[in-house]
Amino acid sequence: MSEWWTYRLSSFLMFAPKTYWRLIELHNLDVWPAHLAALVLGLALLGLAARRRAGAARVMAALLAPVWLWVGWSFHSQHYATINWAAPYYALAYAVQAVLLGLSALPRGAPAPPAGGAAPRLGWLLALSGVLLYPLAGLLAGRPWTQIELFGITPEPTALATVGLLLTARQPPGLLRGVLLIIPTLSLLVGAATLWLLVGG
Repeated sequence: MSEWWTYRLSSFLMFAPKTYWRLIELHNLDVWPAHLAALVLGLALLGLAARRRAGAARVMAALLAPVWLWVGWSFHSQHYATINWAAPYYALAYAVQAVLLGLSALPRGAPAPPAGGAAPRLGWLLALSGVLLYPLAGLLAGRPWTQIELFGITPEPTALATVGLLLTARQPPGLLRGVLLIIPTLSLLVGAATLWLLVGG
């Protein structure tokens, strides 16, 4: 029996890297051609964020809500759950995020003007990374196009784009915006930890 100090973090991963990337591939094949709609939606959200008009935040939240519900169901519940016992809980968290986004899209008086400062610019770069650069990074890493991760299809680019889009907006204000950032941020941390373990931790 191996001693505890001989283990690496990757020893505690519940699936092999090949299994995970095969799951991504099967998921992509199963939901195609939803990728086309997701790309169009992602570009539309980037356009809204770039124009920074008053009221755009509510529109973005209304568009993001069904995306989170879809990714939670199609990826976590229907696919990831086959190799990870925690996936149903991730799906539930995604459903909660969808509800929060839907609530934040409800009218609350006159829309606030666009936010200023560095946060919106950083947010737009993060959103751009989630929608366009994340899948390109997968291709540059040598993965086949069938295994790339896309906004609106898989969790990490969806969470990254959402964090960015929320940072571009003045609404929802203060505390509510902070609440909306919790689940996407946790999703990114879980995804980063998983990726780190997949590459050898």
